[in-house]
Amino acid sequence: MKTTIYDVAEKAGVSISTVSRVINNTGRISDKTRKKVLEVIEALEYQPSLVATALTGKRTGTIGLIIPDVANPFFAEIARRIEDQCREIGFSLLICNTENNPGTEEMYLDLLKQKSVDGIIIGTISRNQYVIEEYLQEKLPVARIAYDQPDWRIDAVLVDYFLGGHQAVSHLVQLGHKKLAIMTGNRSHAGNKLCYEAFHQIIAENQFALHEEWLIETDSSMEDGRQKALEILSSSDRPTAIFASCDSLAIGVYQAAKTIGLRIPEDLSVVGFNNTILAAVVDPPLTTIAQPIQEMGRQVVELLMREMEGEKAVKQRVFLAPELIVRGSTKKWESAR
Repeated sequence: MKTTIYDVAEKAGVSISTVSRVINNTGRISDKTRKKVLEVIEALEYQPSLVATALTGKRTGTIGLIIPDVANPFFAEIARRIEDQCREIGFSLLICNTENNPGTEEMYLDLLKQKSVDGIIIGTISRNQYVIEEYLQEKLPVARIAYDQPDWRIDAVLVDYFLGGHQAVSHLVQLGHKKLAIMTGNRSHAGNKLCYEAFHQIIAENQFALHEEWLIETDSSMEDGRQKALEILSSSDRPTAIFASCDSLAIGVYQAAKTIGLRIPEDLSVVGFNNTILAAVVDPPLTTIAQPIQEMGRQVVELLMREMEGEKAVKQRVFLAPELIVRGSTKKWESAR
């Protein structure tokens, strides 16, 4: 069986990032540790693909990250965590912001190929499958984060959106809410679709009335959340709670509620998704579903690195569990009201 970087790390009693820094001659490592790692590499006859590539002058020590909106706190945090992990293993990160434009994404994909990056992480709902297929044929390591496209045979690190949606809506039901609305982004995104399915399941299980006008699909911005929330909250028959599939939409609901004089959570409970910085700074703080962003960043870089090392042939789709973070935007609903 081929020796892997994990074998070296275990034998030397160090992390894989330390082994990578020794191989790439990056970062600050004591002479004692460097010597020990090199001795283990020699003893195990470890021949990493990255070293072989470096000898041919083709390795650049860079990874490309494609995200849809760097101004979105969720994707800004993803970029930060991936950059931290890349730094740990001695790589640089090139961050490409597509602004949700397929043409811009294709341009960046071509640019990263020209830059001869060692791997690419995609965090968008990509519409450029043919470009990705070309990369895979050329053996360029590619992985996905946050967005799932099951028909792509590449590694992916994702959160269980159905479980997150179920946690959010169940929390509202447990507080006594029966008039529930949901607001999601584009449901061609599997995450939004799964949140929507979880919502429907709980509504059906509890035999609550289903109001079609409260099943909102829109863009995932604060302004869209505000406008859509104004439409349903201005009616005399309005929901008592809204689940938004991202924190930006939830903050838009806050803005709409304030405009028409509704109090959160006294008149309206709100739950978001992603646990971005927005959730903690609004008043009242937003109850939301937290994605384990740090762990997602760590695992996607690890999967990409293992492929760069030639250590894995089977593609993996890793699902991580979300967590309900209860704050001040939700409250028990009194049925007499």
